[in-house]
Amino acid sequence: MQTRVLGRTGRTVSVIGLGTWQLGADWGEVDEADALAVLDAAYDAGVTVFDTADVYGDGRSEALIGRWLREHPDSGVTVATKLGRRLPQEPENYSMANFRAWTDRSRANLGVDTLDLVQLHCPPTVVYSTDRVFDDLDTLVAEGAIANYGVSVETVEEALTAIARPNVATVQIILNAFRLKPLDEVLPAAEAAGVGIIARVPLASGLLSGRYTLDTTFAANDHRTYNRHGESFDVGETFSGVDYATGVRAAGEFAELARAAAVHATTAQVALAWIAGLPGVSTVIPGARSPEQARANAAAGSLALPASLDEGVRELYDRELRAAIHPRW
Repeated sequence: MQTRVLGRTGRTVSVIGLGTWQLGADWGEVDEADALAVLDAAYDAGVTVFDTADVYGDGRSEALIGRWLREHPDSGVTVATKLGRRLPQEPENYSMANFRAWTDRSRANLGVDTLDLVQLHCPPTVVYSTDRVFDDLDTLVAEGAIANYGVSVETVEEALTAIARPNVATVQIILNAFRLKPLDEVLPAAEAAGVGIIARVPLASGLLSGRYTLDTTFAANDHRTYNRHGESFDVGETFSGVDYATGVRAAGEFAELARAAAVHATTAQVALAWIAGLPGVSTVIPGARSPEQARANAAAGSLALPASLDEGVRELYDRELRAAIHPRW
């Protein structure tokens, strides 16, 4: 497993991490034993960063990670959580009183005194340019409630605003073969500033695994059913905002590129390794619903790819996706 420094946190983490949205909710049911088995498998395969949020299963994801941490007190795993989505998305709700309440709840869920990394969870755009918000976060660092803070963003413009702030340690952004705009400015700016990039939705909600067809159905409580058109939150979080039929077709072409690039790797592994190889990326956080999937994802952290794959990814994006995706996020 390759490792990288996670931006201004100074922590060394695995280049493939584990996203744990699915251990809380919104991807169908995952029982507690299965969730803990996923965490075990990821860690055993070299994963040293878990990403969660206080709203994943209303704290269930954090609590499961907290139980795992108690059972593995010397693991050295970095846990990145998020705050800000427990109330309506109004700028005034990003207040010191709420930050204290949310971080206290996350610390209790995770069973820690100090949170490793807290990220603003895709707040309203104006929040990224509100000095008071970042002053409050600095206070929480000074008080020892959190060690570092970062942001999770929807757009390139939000990312660039955050990168310019002196104490933002990381930026989490959607980045995959179907979402290339961050390569233009965000990755170079982050690398120059020493800000870590956490790449989320790396498989475009599973599309880039190459396993889905036009006939694939998802559970009613899976966001790939109920948020396909942005009914519940930003549509870019589901299939990276790509129209499903277009995504299935483009994923088929990506699978062909992947087969040509790596004979002994799956399409999903190639998709993850391609992101991990981009300059400026600190860690990639695919989710996993089974130990087998966690191990397979982690294996991408040691995969080398030919330069020809990058050329093919960019050509596919320009031809099939740029017009619909690039101007929006």
